[in-house]
Amino acid sequence: MEPPPPPPSSSSSSENRSYWRWSKRDFFPEKSFENGKSYREALAATCPRLKDRLLNRSSDSHELLVLPRASEHRMNRCLTWWDLSWLAFGSVVGSGIFVVTGQEARLHAGPAIVLSYAASGFSALLSALCYTEFAVDVPVAGGSFSFLRIELGDFLAFVAAGNILLEALVGAAGLGRSWSSYFASMVKSDPDFFRIRIPGFKPGFDQLDPLAVAVLLITNGIAVSGTRKTSIITWLSSLITTLVIGFIIIVGFIHGKASNLTPFIPNGVDGVFNAAAVVYWSYSGFDMVATMAEETKKPSRDIPIGLVGSMSVITVIYCLMALSLVSMVKYTEIDVDAAYSVAFVQIGMSWAKYLVSICALKGMTTSLLVGSMGQARYTTQIARSHMIPPFFALVHPKAGTPVNATLLTTICSSVIALFSSLDVLSSVFSISTLFIFMLMAVALLVRRYCSRESTGRGELSRVMICLFLIVGSSVVGAAFWHSQKLGWIGYTVAACVWFLGTLALSLLPKQRAPKVWGVPLVPWLPSLSVATNLFLMGSLGTEAFWRFIICTGVMFVYYFFVAVHATYDVEHQNKDNTQEGKNDEGVQDATNQEVVVP
Repeated sequence: MEPPPPPPSSSSSSENRSYWRWSKRDFFPEKSFENGKSYREALAATCPRLKDRLLNRSSDSHELLVLPRASEHRMNRCLTWWDLSWLAFGSVVGSGIFVVTGQEARLHAGPAIVLSYAASGFSALLSALCYTEFAVDVPVAGGSFSFLRIELGDFLAFVAAGNILLEALVGAAGLGRSWSSYFASMVKSDPDFFRIRIPGFKPGFDQLDPLAVAVLLITNGIAVSGTRKTSIITWLSSLITTLVIGFIIIVGFIHGKASNLTPFIPNGVDGVFNAAAVVYWSYSGFDMVATMAEETKKPSRDIPIGLVGSMSVITVIYCLMALSLVSMVKYTEIDVDAAYSVAFVQIGMSWAKYLVSICALKGMTTSLLVGSMGQARYTTQIARSHMIPPFFALVHPKAGTPVNATLLTTICSSVIALFSSLDVLSSVFSISTLFIFMLMAVALLVRRYCSRESTGRGELSRVMICLFLIVGSSVVGAAFWHSQKLGWIGYTVAACVWFLGTLALSLLPKQRAPKVWGVPLVPWLPSLSVATNLFLMGSLGTEAFWRFIICTGVMFVYYFFVAVHATYDVEHQNKDNTQEGKNDEGVQDATNQEVVVP
């Protein structure tokens, strides 16, 4: 049977209103923003409202059945597992594998870059499993934002939302800059050929990149035209990428030399994991596919196949590509800026560098396409909750896509891409991604072991202690790794505490089972995901943490002055006017798509 559409808009006149409207009420309809007096009263009540937001948690039914009303029109359910698989492939296999592999092989990991990709791939796969269970149970456009809002509460969901948007905008800007660099290298062997240097600007922000802005505008324009159209373009072009990648791997192994693989780990285990934290960028993007759940025909079947299956294949492909590179060329001779292209020149196949460059450009383009779709859908669900103005939640009646949200992310990412260099963007991007993935694993553990209806205070305390041990030991272990203090003694103690915390959690009774599809070996795999993501965060430089802290601080300022009041008003208005969002059986029916929710 056809999946149930979202409930109709609460506004009876919504269908008669123009999509292109710009009134104050479309941006700030909440009571706190009616006038200066109401806003001052809201500010005076910030502390009790903040407490309310800290304790508030959403529900599956609220995210599935209530929030979509803010969009006034439904998104089109048009995607299958085949579409999701290629969207994941197109989103993930972008610039990362071509940009950072040579850099990390030469500077940190050597031939062991293969192990770096395997470690990052394992961590990414664990995160993909967590995303999949949530996306099957709660197939909405919000992805991790909605999942965290249900399990960890409104406040932590906002922290995640800010980092989701930061990750999306920075990732798109980074891809735009990478596209410009690769294209310029093809034209004139100079990655900065199309950039305009501005004397007096701070290094890292002194080269304007109009080509990156143009690429972002074009790809976002295609993405907003229709989900199904973008999906078809993505999987057709990804077939070409697959053929080129196969060529790279085969030629690499044919021309490979065993002598190039020694020494295999020239910089020790430290070099392997330092590289793993950076090459994790190559795996980012699959979370954007989770936001397509609201447009998937049968989430219970399509999402596990499309997401987990594609990530498993991508991990194998990345390891083979990395091995082919270090087999062809001694790691000390790898070109940091254009590793694969120069490698083919070094083995006497100069013509192949153009094939590699075209493949890289195509990969970046599809990553931008899928990224644009995901960014807009994250933004849509965040706007539905009123954490940002609900104007950005509107879905266009004809295109069936969130045009306003797409315009917002396009403009912001274009401004960032115009000014910011790739090295500045990549460090911010990595830490935001890992932080969100860590929160998702914690949320899954909370979902399985805590129930608002049946978990008593004593049982809740035991779960919280276990989670504290798991997260705390992972943080301490990552800190030891970053500071290089205590050596293996510190790592062993941290690992033992992590093991005991996970073991204790495994002995507690589960309060909830997955509705359709679940992560296996709970709590061990989600707990391991927490540890690996925090460990990789600990492998990043101090500068990345400072940028992360500053960006999060800016988000808090916005939350205290705007978001906390908007979400408080909406939540309490809903409580006063409706009793919706309490029928869990109806939510399961909507998820399994077997009956139509009235």
